[in-house]
Amino acid sequence: MISRFSKALLACTVLTAAPAFAQAAPTADDIAALRAQIDALKSEVEQLKASQATQAEQVAKVATQVQVTSPAKKDAAGWWGSTSISGKAYLNVSHINQTTTNLAGVTSDDVLNHGSPNGVETELKRFYIGIDHKFNDVFSANLTTDFRYGTNGTSNDVLVYVKKAYLQAKLNPAFTIRVGAADLPWVPFDEGVYGYRFVENTLIDRTKFGTSSDWGVHILGGFGNGLVNYQVSAIDGNGYKTLTRNTNTIDLEGRIDVHPIKPIVLAVGGYTGKRGKSNDAVDVNHSVTRFNALAAYTDKRVRAGVEYFHAKNWNNVTTALEPGTAPDTPNDSSHGWSAFGSFAFTPAISAFARYDWVKPTEVRVSGVTGDPKGNYFNVGVSYKPIAPIDIALVYKHDRVNNTIFDTTNGKIGGLDHGKYDEFGIFSQLVF
Repeated sequence: MISRFSKALLACTVLTAAPAFAQAAPTADDIAALRAQIDALKSEVEQLKASQATQAEQVAKVATQVQVTSPAKKDAAGWWGSTSISGKAYLNVSHINQTTTNLAGVTSDDVLNHGSPNGVETELKRFYIGIDHKFNDVFSANLTTDFRYGTNGTSNDVLVYVKKAYLQAKLNPAFTIRVGAADLPWVPFDEGVYGYRFVENTLIDRTKFGTSSDWGVHILGGFGNGLVNYQVSAIDGNGYKTLTRNTNTIDLEGRIDVHPIKPIVLAVGGYTGKRGKSNDAVDVNHSVTRFNALAAYTDKRVRAGVEYFHAKNWNNVTTALEPGTAPDTPNDSSHGWSAFGSFAFTPAISAFARYDWVKPTEVRVSGVTGDPKGNYFNVGVSYKPIAPIDIALVYKHDRVNNTIFDTTNGKIGGLDHGKYDEFGIFSQLVF
């Protein structure tokens, strides 16, 4: 390669000097000078070649170092690559004061729960662990455990339930089917609109006229990019805590919700069945029905809504019939409504309040003349230091007149009335 370059350089030099040679023949000194120039050019080329070789060696060394220090290329992910784990915990520290007043007007500490829950207590009311696995774009599965600890002095146990365990096939946005224990149409949807489940259960969940999950077949979907959504569930009716085959009928629960504009939601729902009590060993004298309705407005700062329910024979499916009556009597009915709202002063600080009014039954206790009814409210301020954590300072009050009413806060009420007051810090952790 050097010789070709030298020859080309010599040719150029000769051609350039041609006019001069035409005039006079080159002398020995001229030839010696030309050879000296060629030798100098050869030396420069050799130096350039050596420099390039040194640079190439340095680049190769750096490339080797990068290859050694860089993390090795990951192998294709196994089944765990399509699996995610999530969790949610409800924790509170609060003081409870609960009393019962009889027909004589005598007030005493509550003893309806086999011991008074009064006083200060730290509680981990719920701790959910969820495992989601995606097999492909159609099939997936979910397993969610529910840890329930002794709460409000009503129990001293630690129980673990399977709250959700289902196989899902999402055929298109308008049709998804789940088989197993899964979210029911109303309560989880209602919790999402309310936004403060960690403070208190929603209306029918708090008053035990509904639950959040059950075993069965669940079909759900949406149309118009979320404009209309629906869910229908064919279930056992016993709730997710009962898996034994102790019913020979299927209950149905459904919901449809409409979003005319993004912040507004309008929804109706219903339930019908035997609540998992229909079998050959038990006389089932009544069918259960329940109607639900909700209207709400939610945006980044304001959340406000109202909901209503009406239930028939919810707690007297197996109530004995009166002699000579038709199979559908005596009937009982329950109804109630709830109004809730919150306002975010900043992305981290919000104030909230809620009021529930419930008539749990039409049946009056012997010797009591007034109608059974319950009035509940809560008010508080919440703080979100980081996205996964909510902390709220809360006051709750519940008063039940002329009956004893079983709620998620225990049995409240008395022959005249009973009161329940709770004040404390409520929080949730989501990950």
